[in-house]
Amino acid sequence: FLVQALAASLILFACTLDAWQTGMWSTTNQTPTTAAIITMAILMKLGAAPAHLWYPDVLQGTTLNTALLVSTWQKLAPLTLLYMMYTSLPANLLLLTGLLSALLGGWVGLNQTQTRKIMAHSSIAHMGWILVALTMSPQLTTLTMMTYMVMTTTMFSTMNTYTTKTISDMGTVWSMSPATMTLTLLTLTSLGGLPPLTGFMPKLLILNELTTKPLLTLATALALASLPSLFFYI
Repeated sequence: FLVQALAASLILFACTLDAWQTGMWSTTNQTPTTAAIITMAILMKLGAAPAHLWYPDVLQGTTLNTALLVSTWQKLAPLTLLYMMYTSLPANLLLLTGLLSALLGGWVGLNQTQTRKIMAHSSIAHMGWILVALTMSPQLTTLTMMTYMVMTTTMFSTMNTYTTKTISDMGTVWSMSPATMTLTLLTLTSLGGLPPLTGFMPKLLILNELTTKPLLTLATALALASLPSLFFYI
């Protein structure tokens, strides 16, 4: 609540500042300063690095169904605001945050044993990819977000059905339902972006877009950042 309230007040502050400077209330044409403030507030709402520390703890403290809502539905409103500001978004800030989220989501997730915390770090890493996509193409961002939401919903639904809260719980489910666990494995590797699964498609398209622009270093760093995520999924 405190994180969301702080982010909302920052957005209101930036909008007021913009109205004071330009004389009109507009979300589409922001001055660079207000656009940067609003973007940072939205990144806090989305749980993107470096404002991500609240996110794994909140997910760990809720039920699996609530964690699903926080991971999927709650992302839509802040992202919609970013879409509306598309023309005045600070691209460098988003690229930097995106890379940092992908790196931290992978590295910190390696250390976890709780499934909700693993999913939280997976979400942080995916937010990174979504933010990088947003600097290039809104359509690509939508595709990335939709694939992320479908796969995350599948994962949480499976975990909720069999109440798997830790890694060791996963082992007991295998004897109860091998088919479900096989599908879970496929969903997880898809979340990690392993070809030829669906999760690889948005990542391939984002890397393709980055390499056609002079952002080869960022593309390489992002591709490498997704490897720890894939490792801990497997």
